[in-house]
Amino acid sequence: MYLYREFLTPDDEEVYDTFGEWPDSDENGTRILTFQDTSGQSLVFSYHVLERSVRVRWMNNQEVTLVDIYRECATRLSFSPGKSTRNILIEFDMGECAGVMDIQIAPHFAIEDRLLFR
Repeated sequence: MYLYREFLTPDDEEVYDTFGEWPDSDENGTRILTFQDTSGQSLVFSYHVLERSVRVRWMNNQEVTLVDIYRECATRLSFSPGKSTRNILIEFDMGECAGVMDIQIAPHFAIEDRLLFR
């Protein structure tokens, strides 16, 4: 039997303290953060607390999608700020599977995703 787990997320103030900008919000309550690197690539990270979902879209400087990941069953969202790096960490629990997605924002974009059977 799978029990519902809450999706724990930082408040908007912590988002601002980490990235220097407030998250946008759409009409459905999805929180959206948009990042650009020096080469013109962009990364859009969005999350919806009640749906326990996240989406990562990474586009090149010509707005061609390089990576588009959507996943549900998120349980925890946190940020790992540093002097030279900034990361978004998302933990997932899907009953038989659990994992972590690590999205590096600075000094450059990178995504590491691990989802494994227990």
